[in-house]
Amino acid sequence: MKHQVVIVTGGAAGIGGAITAELVRRGAQVVAVDLDGEAGAGMAGAHPEQIAFLKGDISDGQIARDAVALAVERFGKLTGLVNNAHASRQKPLLDHTPEDWALSFDTGLYGTLNFMQAAHPELVKTGGAIVNFGSGAALDGQKNQASYAAAKEAIRGLSRVAANEWASDGIRVNIVCPLALTDGVANWKKAHPDQYDEVAAKVPLGRFGDPQKDVAPVVAFLLGADSQYMTGQTVMADGGGHMLR
Repeated sequence: MKHQVVIVTGGAAGIGGAITAELVRRGAQVVAVDLDGEAGAGMAGAHPEQIAFLKGDISDGQIARDAVALAVERFGKLTGLVNNAHASRQKPLLDHTPEDWALSFDTGLYGTLNFMQAAHPELVKTGGAIVNFGSGAALDGQKNQASYAAAKEAIRGLSRVAANEWASDGIRVNIVCPLALTDGVANWKKAHPDQYDEVAAKVPLGRFGDPQKDVAPVVAFLLGADSQYMTGQTVMADGGGHMLR
């Protein structure tokens, strides 16, 4: 990943933090965008030559433009974008409020769209790659995940269109669906232990993944030259829980 410059949304903690750490370990330079200022500043302080941190809400289109400008200003270019960040509330479908729908779509679909549109002019220059995030919960229609699942499937649809439209620009767009034991999953396990046990029991490899060891390398692969003939694909990093055909 040397000579790669990548924006990672939600890049200071959880799966995003693991992706930032793995990309840096492989030699990339990263603009991490996150609301967690303390975590972001800590990461940037530990790797000042490789990480630039931007605190901001990804649903704000200006933050997306600022992130792209920061990448070019600090590191000279932009070669990749990872749209990882997404906030949502888990509750039954009939209990979802307009605010719940807005939270999931503003940070999920529109956050992803904001960064894709802002990054496009720079990615055209470098023949860059985009990795967006889907979810096995959306593929399954998991209970209590209506707004999250709907936004994730919208992101997959958006990604396929972009893969077709932007192929002539030299930009690849792929989707990764992870299953990883993050703090958010730990909270979900506590709130819905039966659902957690049900999901874990269906994983052929017998465990939830580790964000840095199991998910981040897949993202790095999709950003790099080894996946140069892949676009528009949904890649499951979920221990075999879903085997797409």
